[in-house]
Amino acid sequence: MPNFSGTWKMKSSENFDELLKALGVNAMLRKVAVAAASKPHVEIRQNGEQFYIKTSTTVRTTEINFHIGEEFNEETVDGRKCKSLATWETENKMYCRQTLLNGNGPKTFWSRELRGDELILIFGADDVVCTRIYVRG
Repeated sequence: MPNFSGTWKMKSSENFDELLKALGVNAMLRKVAVAAASKPHVEIRQNGEQFYIKTSTTVRTTEINFHIGEEFNEETVDGRKCKSLATWETENKMYCRQTLLNGNGPKTFWSRELRGDELILIFGADDVVCTRIYVRG
């Protein structure tokens, strides 16, 4: 089983602004979000298939606690409440489908994959995909 545990620092980010646009975030909030999210600090604790992920930026800190294969409550990148379900897509990659609790919006998901010494985080909103690459800190 892959070991996601550790602290992670972002090495690169592609399409974050485009993702926020796809989610309907206005230009002013996007500027703040993009600036704040430029240096996120991620802490992951893993016990088998139980995960705790804390993502800290200068503006916001999010924490999720989940077990692979069990639904959990979460918020989308733009802060809307959703039910999420993470499953293993491959041996080293988890995929999480998000279902909005209220309202309509693009279909959102995220995935996290260990690839060597890197953690590849992908956020998606319909056809728009944001890729962030992290290295252990």
